[in-house]
Amino acid sequence: MMKALRASLLALVFLAVTSLSVCAVETGESPPDIQLKDMDGQDFKLSDHKGELIILKLATTWCPTCRQQSAEFHEIEAFLKEENIRIVEVFLQDSEKMVQEYLAGEKFESPFNVMIDDGQALKAYNVYLIPRVILIDRDFRVMRDGNILTAQQIVSEFEKAPAKPVVGGER
Repeated sequence: MMKALRASLLALVFLAVTSLSVCAVETGESPPDIQLKDMDGQDFKLSDHKGELIILKLATTWCPTCRQQSAEFHEIEAFLKEENIRIVEVFLQDSEKMVQEYLAGEKFESPFNVMIDDGQALKAYNVYLIPRVILIDRDFRVMRDGNILTAQQIVSEFEKAPAKPVVGGER
C-alpha cells in the first residue's frame, strides 16, 4: 500500500513540475499579445511596444511576493530609467479600487503602465504562479519567463539584450 502511495505521489510531483515548464512562454518566442485599458482608460497593446525592453509583471494586490518584486524594481530604478525599460503590470482578478490602493504612492521614472486584466492575460499566459515576471527584448521576444527576480538578476538579464539599433550611422 505504501509503495503504491509513494509511486502515486511521485507521479503527481512529476506531472506538477513538468506542467510548469509547459505553461511558460519559451525563451526566444514572441509573448502572447494582450490589449487592455490602462488605469487611465487608454488602450494599451503590448506589441505596440516592440523595439523597447519590457518587464511584464502579472500580479495581484494580495500577493506579498508581488510587492517584494516591485521593491526589486525600485532598487534598480536608475538602471530602468537609463535603459528606458518599460514596466507593464497587469493585475489579475482585482478591482480598480484594490489596484489604486495598492499603487498609492507608487511611481517609477521609467515608462510604467498598469492594467486590470479582463481575463485575457490570465488565459493567454496560462497563469500558474504570481508574480509572473516576463522579460521581453526589443525584438519582442521572451528573454525569461518565471517567478520573482532580484534587482541584480534583472540587470544581468537586460545587459545580455541586444543593443539598440544604430540610427543614421551614429555610434
